[in-house]
Amino acid sequence: MSTSSSISPANRLGHETSPYLLQHAHNPVDWYPWGPEALARAQAEQKPIIVSIGYAACHWCHVMERESFENEQVARVMNEHFVCIKVDREERPDVDQIYMDAVQAMGIQGGWPLNVMLTPEAKPFYGGTYFPPGNWVKLLENIAQAYAGEHRAELDGSAERFAQVLQASELEKYGAASDGPSAQVNDEEFKLLAYNLGLRFDRERGGTNRAPKFMMPSIWRFLLRTYHITGSQQMLNQVNLTLREMAWGGIYDQVGGGWARYSVDAEWLVPHFEKMLYDNGQLLSLYSEAYQVTRDPLYREVVFQTVAWVRRELTNPEGGFYSSLDADSEGEEGKFYVWTREELQHILGAEEALAAAYYNCTGLGNWEHGRNILHRRQSDADFAAEHGLEPHVLAKLVHGWQHQLLAARSYRVRPGLDDKVLTGWNALMLSGLVAAYRAFGEAELLELALRNAEFLQQNLRNGPQLYRTWKNGRATISGFLEDYALVIEAYIGLYEVTFDESWLREAEVLMRYVLDNFFDPAEQQFFYTDASAEPLIARKKELFDNVIPGSNSVMAHNLLRLGRHLENTQYQDIAAAMLGRVQSLVVKEPQHLTNWASLYVALVRPGAEVAITGPEVEKFRRELSQYFLPNDILAGTLSSSSLPLLQGREATAETTLYVCRNRACQLPVHSVNEALGQLALAEQ
Repeated sequence: MSTSSSISPANRLGHETSPYLLQHAHNPVDWYPWGPEALARAQAEQKPIIVSIGYAACHWCHVMERESFENEQVARVMNEHFVCIKVDREERPDVDQIYMDAVQAMGIQGGWPLNVMLTPEAKPFYGGTYFPPGNWVKLLENIAQAYAGEHRAELDGSAERFAQVLQASELEKYGAASDGPSAQVNDEEFKLLAYNLGLRFDRERGGTNRAPKFMMPSIWRFLLRTYHITGSQQMLNQVNLTLREMAWGGIYDQVGGGWARYSVDAEWLVPHFEKMLYDNGQLLSLYSEAYQVTRDPLYREVVFQTVAWVRRELTNPEGGFYSSLDADSEGEEGKFYVWTREELQHILGAEEALAAAYYNCTGLGNWEHGRNILHRRQSDADFAAEHGLEPHVLAKLVHGWQHQLLAARSYRVRPGLDDKVLTGWNALMLSGLVAAYRAFGEAELLELALRNAEFLQQNLRNGPQLYRTWKNGRATISGFLEDYALVIEAYIGLYEVTFDESWLREAEVLMRYVLDNFFDPAEQQFFYTDASAEPLIARKKELFDNVIPGSNSVMAHNLLRLGRHLENTQYQDIAAAMLGRVQSLVVKEPQHLTNWASLYVALVRPGAEVAITGPEVEKFRRELSQYFLPNDILAGTLSSSSLPLLQGREATAETTLYVCRNRACQLPVHSVNEALGQLALAEQ
C-alpha cells in the first residue's frame, strides 16, 4: 500500500484529498473518483463499472488492496473490461448507502470493502465484500464475458429491478406508515418497547447478546432516559454492567485512552483496533451522562483519558478533529497496542508482576503470537483488597504504569492517521465535549468544544449551507443530512452550557435550510441529500439508528428541542409527526431505532423549561448541569433576552430560576435546590 506523494500517481486519485483514495493513487488500477468523468466514460464505451468502497482505517480494505489492486495482472483485467471507481464511504455516505442497500437486496451480507458491479447507467447487478485475488479475477472475467455477450440483456434487466427496489419508499419498504397521525405515545406501549429491547441484552458481559459486539451508545443513552422517568433499577444495572465491562475490556485503550470500533468477541476483549472519531464522541456523551446519574469514578476516568487522547492524537492545529486511526501498523492489525510479558518486564521492572495481574497478561499471551491485550476483570477496590494495597497506592501505581507504557509505545510505528475532517463526526465529538463539560464543569472541556465549533463555522460553512469534509485548507462536498442534524444538535447543546444565544441562532439558520432543502412533506421525513445535490439512481431517507444514530431521528430530536427553545409549535409538531411514521417499528424493533425510542421518552414524559436570570446565572447553570436532566431545557441571561423563554424575565439583583412545564410555571425561586425540588414534584 503506497501513500508516497513523491511518486507521480498512476491514476486520477492523486488529485483527491481523501487519505483512503490517496492510498490507491499508485495502484496499477486505472481508478477514478466518483463523478461525471467516470460515468461518462462508462456510457461512451458501454463498459460495466466496478465501484469499490471502503475507508482509510478498514483492515480488510488494505488486505484487498495488497492482494488485488496492487497486482499488475489483476489490474489489467479490471482496466480492460471495466471502468473502475474508488469511493471513500466517509466522504460519500450517499453513494455508500445506495450500493450497500443494493448488495443487501441481493441477499449478500454487507460490509467493507464493498465491491459492486454496475451498468454504465450506474445501476447495480452484482456485488460483495472482500474477495481473495483468485476469486476476484475469476468473477471479473465471468462478468466481462457475460456483459459482452448474450447475457447483457439479462444483467441489464436485473440491474433495472434492483434500481426499482432502491427507489421504493423506505417507510413502505419496512412496514412503517407513509402517512398518518402524529405520535400517540402512552405508558403501556412504552413498557412494551422497553421490554422488547431488553430481550436482546447480554446479562453477563453487558451490551447485546451477539458477537461481534458493537458499543451502540444510543441504546445505553436510551436506558439512562428510561431509568430517569421510571426509576427502573434493572435498566440502570444493565447500563452500569455494559459501561463497566467496556471500560475494563480490551476495546478500551487501557494505556492511552480512546475506544476501538468494536469487539470481535462477546467479552469486549479483542477489539478491531481501528479508532473512530464518531465512536469516541458518542462515548464521551454516554459516560458523562452515566456519571451524572451514578457518580462512578470509573466513568470520569475514561472521559478524561479519552479527551486527552483526542487532544493528543486526533486534533489538528486549527481545532478540527481528524477522522480515525488505522487498525494496522507495519502491516499487522493491533501491533501498536499489544504487549509481550518480556516487553512489560523491560519497561516496568519490579512492578511488572503486579501490573500483569492487573491487566490480565500472561507469558503465553491472551491474543495472537504470545502477545497480550491489556484489560481488566475487576474493580480497583477489589484488586487492591486482593493484593493488600491501599486504594490510593494502587491508583498511583496504575497512573505510573500508564505513563511508562505510553512513553514506550510512542517509539513504535504508529497506525495510519486519516486526517480529513468530517463535519458530522466533528459535531459528535463537539456534543461529547459539551456533555462532559455539563457533567464535570472543567474549563478545558469547554475551551476544546468552542475551538472546534469556531473551526466548523469558519471552515465548513457556506452561508446557511454546510460542507461535508475539509483537508489542507479546502472544504469539499456538499453536506448531507447527517452533517446538518449533528451540527444543529451540537449547537443547541453548546447554547445550553454557555447561554451564548448566537449558537441557538446558528442552529435555527441551519434548521430552516434543512426544512427548505431536505424535507419531504408527503412522508414527514428528511431525504439524506440536499435538493441541489448530484442526482444518484435513488434519493434515500435514513430511518434506522446504527452505530451513529440515523439522521432523521436526530433531526426529530432537534425539532423538538429547538422548537421548545423558540416556542415554535410547527417544529414540535413535525417532530411528533416524524415519530408517528415509525412508531410501530420503534415498539417492535427498538434495537434498530433506539434514538427514536429516546424521542418516545421525551414525548411520553415531556421535560421542563428552566430559565435562569441574574448576576449568578453561570454559577446556577453549573450547579444545575451536574444533574441528569435529559428532557429539560435550560435558558439563561445576565440581563435580558429576546428568546421566548426569557422574555419578560429581566434580571434583577437576585438570581432567579423559573421552572415551567406544559405551559404552566411554578413560583420563581432563588436556589438550585428549590428548582430541583420543583422539577422532582413535576416528575411525579
